Amino acid sequence: MVNFQLMITAELESLTDLQPQNGCDDPDFSYFFKVKCGRCGEVSQKETCVTLNETLPIPNSRGTTNLHQKCKFCEREGTVTMVPGRGRPLTQEDSESGKYAPLMLFDCRGYEPVDFSFRGLWKAESLEGTKFENIDLSSGDFSEYDEKAGLPVMISNLKATFTVVK
Repeated sequence: MVNFQLMITAELESLTDLQPQNGCDDPDFSYFFKVKCGRCGEVSQKETCVTLNETLPIPNSRGTTNLHQKCKFCEREGTVTMVPGRGRPLTQEDSESGKYAPLMLFDCRGYEPVDFSFRGLWKAESLEGTKFENIDLSSGDFSEYDEKAGLPVMISNLKATFTVVK
């Protein structure tokens, strides 16, 4: 069992608290990434999608998981289980200092998550308190105008990585 923390960063211009639309532990938010087999190193061609509210039983076990699949190359079975409560929004301070914010923790057996994709709807707040919701980051950036502050706001240079945590 290895735990991988999804870490994100971005350049936030006049924005803070970047996170999935209904928060880091949104049961309906879909996390998209590829998986790498722990035995043969094969990376899936297609992205895999996991959601907190979609679980399935683990074969020959009493537990449940969010993803169970076989490697197409070596046929090793693996699981990915989401662990809520370990993420937080990306803040303006994180962005300015180049730090990554933890978004979601994944308990992985037989697989390693790679290549996170910023799909789904996101939200952020301007430094003046204006809420921006239903942000689509699939194109890699977002720009808008904050009427309250009289300033442009922008999200760019999105990056994600998975780090091993104990």
